[in-house]
Parts: sequence; C-alpha cells; structure tokens
Amino acid sequence: MSMPVDLLAIAAHRDDVELTCGGLLLKALDQGYRTAILDLTAGESGTRGSAELRAREADAAAAILGVAERRNAGLSDAHLMNDNASRKVVVEAIRHFAPRVVILPFPVGRHPDHRVASELGRDACYLAGLAKYPAAGAAHRPFKVLYSLSYREDPVKPSFLVDISAQFDRKLAAIKCYGSQFDGAKSAGEIFPTGQDLYSRVETQNGYYGSLIRTRYAEPYYTHETVLLDDVVKLGVQSM
Repeated sequence: MSMPVDLLAIAAHRDDVELTCGGLLLKALDQGYRTAILDLTAGESGTRGSAELRAREADAAAAILGVAERRNAGLSDAHLMNDNASRKVVVEAIRHFAPRVVILPFPVGRHPDHRVASELGRDACYLAGLAKYPAAGAAHRPFKVLYSLSYREDPVKPSFLVDISAQFDRKLAAIKCYGSQFDGAKSAGEIFPTGQDLYSRVETQNGYYGSLIRTRYAEPYYTHETVLLDDVVKLGVQSM
C-alpha cells in the first residue's frame, strides 16, 4: 500500500539528507506538507561508527525532521550501482511514497555513492511511472526533481535558494544526532573543510547562502528546468 508524501529526499547515506536538505524538509513540514527520506545504504562502510549506531542516530534525526517515514533501501555502501536490481528497489520505494517532489544529490562529486545515487534516483523516478515496469506498487512518476547543492564540487549556480532561517536550529540539531560521524570532525565528506568543526561549517555555509537572499540562513537547489514565476511584482531580495 502506498503512503503518499509531498516531498521525498533520496540520498546515499544516513546523514546526507540532514546535511544537504534538512532545512527544506523542516520548512515543508512547517508548511503542512508530508515528507519522507529514503537512505539508499546503511553506511556500513563508513570509517566512523557502525551501521547499527547510525540507524539509531538516523531515527533520532528523523524524529526532529518530522518525516512521515524514513526507509532504508539496503543497498551496498561504497558499492552503490545504477543497475537493474538497484533500480527496482528504488522504483518500489518511489511507488510506495508516491511523492510529487523528489530531492536528489547533485550528480557531480568525489564520492562515487553520491554520484550514483543521483543517477539511480533520477532513473528510478522515470521508471516508476511506467505501468509495465516489473516492480511492486502502482505506477507513479514524481512531478519535480530537485538537486541539493551543498558539496564543494557542485559546479553550477543554484536555480534558487530556500530561506531556512526559522528551521536552522532544528536542522543543526538533526545533524548533531550523528555524533559518531561528526563530533570533533573538521569536515564531513564533501562538505568544505575550513578548519572549523563540522557544525560551525554548516552554519557558515548556510549563512553564506542566506546572505545572498538577505536572510540569516538558506539552502541551495538546482533544477534542470527553467523556474516559472507568475508575479514579478512580488519578487524578493532588494536589488539596490
């Protein structure tokens, strides 16, 4: 039985969603939308912690983010592949959640799992809409695919920024659930190392994006499609 949500975030590892789009998930929750997370792997190959510990941390973070469900696809950490077997798993999850919007990592990055997660997620979004595709669940194709831009290799200018000033403290609290990964860390994978602790770096990064739209904190996103605007009179961010 499907459990429709408005927004589904798909990422390679437990903690990726919190770092990249946790603020948007919280903002959507505050706006009355249903959200969910699909972690593709258990993070069993990570240098720090263990899959079991990260599962408990992910549950704690999910409670802060207020997601309707957090599911793990059980694919192999550090060996993620965009193959038929993996597509079927992700297609079934997309059909289960039936989201209107899917958030994926941007398809450029140093971690192979992040790159593959982006390709795998996009392909699965399309295949999930094919009525004859051999996977469980009713055919469903998400309306919109967004890419989170929070890694130093992201090579494009954001299509838009989301003000998360009212959500930032909760986003940081969700990230801090992953003490096994981040306590004392000076960087997190592809998150820019600056000599700051990881938590300060997240604040610096989101503060930078916030400054671009004259708010305290923001997150960057990219979409391949041109963004539609209905009312230019209501455009935000003063020009001069």
